[in-house]
Amino acid sequence: MPDKVSVVIPVYFNEESLNDLFQELKKLELNLNQINFLLELIFVDDGSGDNSLKKLLEYKSFRPETKIIKLTRNFGSYLASKEGLRHITGDCFVLLAADLQDPPSLVFRMVKRWKKGNKFIICARKTRKDPFIKRFFARITYILIRKFVISYYPKYGFDLALLDRSALVNIINSSKAIFFPVHFYWLGYKPDIIFYDRQERKHGKSMWTFYKNVNTTLDILLGFTSKFTQFVTFLGLLISLLSFLWGLMLIISALAGNIPVPGYASIVVFMSFFFGLIIFYLSLILEYLWRIFGDINKRSDVIVETIYE
Repeated sequence: MPDKVSVVIPVYFNEESLNDLFQELKKLELNLNQINFLLELIFVDDGSGDNSLKKLLEYKSFRPETKIIKLTRNFGSYLASKEGLRHITGDCFVLLAADLQDPPSLVFRMVKRWKKGNKFIICARKTRKDPFIKRFFARITYILIRKFVISYYPKYGFDLALLDRSALVNIINSSKAIFFPVHFYWLGYKPDIIFYDRQERKHGKSMWTFYKNVNTTLDILLGFTSKFTQFVTFLGLLISLLSFLWGLMLIISALAGNIPVPGYASIVVFMSFFFGLIIFYLSLILEYLWRIFGDINKRSDVIVETIYE
């Protein structure tokens, strides 16, 4: 029996890029067939409000073995991808974006390395042709990851990766607040790295808002390491020390008669010492509680409306 690679593609307002994506996937399948490899395609429509599903169904009419999973609403690309992973039958699998910034042709290169025995292959960016703001915030995220989570994480990050099927169970049973690239590294497999230049987005616009980027960064820092909380503890102690020194200066000034308002110094000391710490740590606790609640409330990761097999 020939080996098979399963490619899961989350789709969200990708109507404009799908035709080009289908052409690239056709080329990929032809190349895979030449090395006696099968291609399984699983599209997950993550609540798109455009004609993405219509185009996917048209593609399925020409390639009947294509699987399409329609979700009831938008749940986010990572949870949509996780749902797609539950339906794969391949010997290895890839998560591929539908915007073509990560060329599907890279899947062929990863498959050849998988055949050599590598269980974890990533395509790390050398450069990325994205707007300045997006590159700026991405750079900050990767610096934080390398500082607090994985010191050898690729400098410019990655999204495209191929893993052996043996890693699948650890991924689909993971928490809801998941970030696949870091989670893949957490599994412990030594990555085989392919470097490439990330392409400019030619169709549509990215749905990764500032809020989503911040939330994802928090998921990484709170979910994959204790170093960040240790840093926060140190920061809290530093704030306390600075507040204490400032309060001491105010007390000395009050004793010297430089502060004429009675009680001002003591009030400022207590407020500056406690309020900053209280607000800061309550916020951190709330972030943890929300993520814990998300995993224990027994709600499904996503709700599937229809599966076209």
